[in-house]
Amino acid sequence: MKAIERKKQLAAEAKQELVGHLIPFWLGMRDEERGGFMGYLSYDLEPDVRAEKGCILNSRITWFFANAYTLYRQGKITEQECLAAGFCGEELRKAAKCGYSFLKNDCLDAENGGIYWSLNYDGTPHDTTKHTYNQAFCIYALASYYEAVGDGEALALAEQLFCLIEEKCRDKNGYLEAFTCDFRPESNEKLSENGVLADRTMNTLLHVFEAYTELYRVIKALPEKAALADRVKACLRWILDVFAEKIYNPARRRQEVFFDAEYRSLLDLHSYGHDIETAWLVDRGTEVLGDAAYERKMNPITADLTKKIYETAFDGHSLANECERGIVDENRIWWVQAETVVGFVNGYEKSPEHAEYMDAAAAQWEFIKRHVIDRRDGSEWYWEVTKDGSPIAGRPIVEPWKCPYHNGRMCMELIKRQREGLHA
Repeated sequence: MKAIERKKQLAAEAKQELVGHLIPFWLGMRDEERGGFMGYLSYDLEPDVRAEKGCILNSRITWFFANAYTLYRQGKITEQECLAAGFCGEELRKAAKCGYSFLKNDCLDAENGGIYWSLNYDGTPHDTTKHTYNQAFCIYALASYYEAVGDGEALALAEQLFCLIEEKCRDKNGYLEAFTCDFRPESNEKLSENGVLADRTMNTLLHVFEAYTELYRVIKALPEKAALADRVKACLRWILDVFAEKIYNPARRRQEVFFDAEYRSLLDLHSYGHDIETAWLVDRGTEVLGDAAYERKMNPITADLTKKIYETAFDGHSLANECERGIVDENRIWWVQAETVVGFVNGYEKSPEHAEYMDAAAAQWEFIKRHVIDRRDGSEWYWEVTKDGSPIAGRPIVEPWKCPYHNGRMCMELIKRQREGLHA
């Protein structure tokens, strides 16, 4: 099958997964009594209605339904397709509003500003840590919600969070990580892993960039937001410089992951999923930025990240998780598999002569269909499977980090890229 035909088939199957599976599942996770979305569903599909509600989880679900509703308004998801899956298109708007109302009324701290880390099931604060990563995801959700429904209050809240990050969550060298409720710096256990405690992380920087890209995209044509757009644009350029000059390691053709305050790498770690995700998110960001100089600066880096992942981490069927100190974690994580599909499709779109990337995306999708999508009634995707595709029991189907952000976005990206005719 030709690469173009593979791309069309991927888009069609992605829409089926999005409309027929992911959307109905997450509609069912709404907490009609207390607001927002339930925080936990076990591996055995037992919900815990009293579980902690992660604010990242609720930001990501809000983003998911806002973007699904935008696709619906644009005609990329039809009413007939929705009804065939058991819901009407208007339910997408209602679900996005459910998430937005919970963020605005419960997750955002009216006294100190910013968004909490998590709430109790009843909407009272549970973990009042303010993390830069978390602020970014709320911006991501609010900007998308504004685009979906035109709610100016959501855009105003996104602007407030942008200003808060810039004023309270960074120093002269870049973005810091964790803070107390009133924004005094604290240690960064939440975004540190593998036995290190990082002052700065690639992960937080990437998702600040992602959030600012979305904010800039929805405001750059608004005359009344020209001053804000200029500030966000300057931040995007600065972040790209940091990626190119401090995060990307040209000798190893990868990103470093954990850093001290001076951007010295703390661990020999190659995060395969983050590298393939970064490749397409940075390409998207430079496209939205519309600055030819930064496209020239970043395109060789993102092309190299894609090529290195293809050569090193992809086995012809799926992507390993990471490599720490030369030891590869061969398990297949749900979000890494989803980002691999988008990353390789993006690599093909940038360089159509690399049809092998389209083949890799199609093979990865086949692995997801066969092994990662949980076909049990009332489930979604497994968190983690082995290299041969066997589910790893015990990992929950929903919890504060397990959400429709990666797999839902994969589906939406494939739909949008096909309909927009990229490299078609």
